Amino acid sequence: MKKILLLCCCLAALNTARAQDHGFGAGIMVGGPTGISMKLWQSHTAAIDGAVAWSFGKGSALQVNADYIAHSFDVIKVEKGSLPLYYGIGARVKAGNDATLGVRIPLGLDYLFEHDPLDAFFEIAPILELAPTTTFDLDGAVGVRFFFGQM
Repeated sequence: MKKILLLCCCLAALNTARAQDHGFGAGIMVGGPTGISMKLWQSHTAAIDGAVAWSFGKGSALQVNADYIAHSFDVIKVEKGSLPLYYGIGARVKAGNDATLGVRIPLGLDYLFEHDPLDAFFEIAPILELAPTTTFDLDGAVGVRFFFGQM
């Protein structure tokens, strides 16, 4: 994991154009679940994000999720960069002995660095599991992504 963070920092130092509010980004996330996080901007305020990760705890399993998210840039003002609040809706599939399918409602903060193609995020996502039974769950993670250019 240290090598991935070092690689992201080196790539950010080479590319000083602001690229995190458009294009495609990939990075790591830690929490529940832990794994690879991706984001594809659709416009200045809308994106599709997702993850391929491992869910620890009871029912440990591979987890894949995808969400459509909207960003509100006017809620929190910062001196450098921007810190939009985001919210959306999506789906989660957990594979394993007890495979599940659920609806996610992510809510988070995404710090967009001013001159570097990086973002850092914190997210919680209540989940309504629909199959095989109806239950509630909660995901939560922090992460960082590197953005690879423009749309």
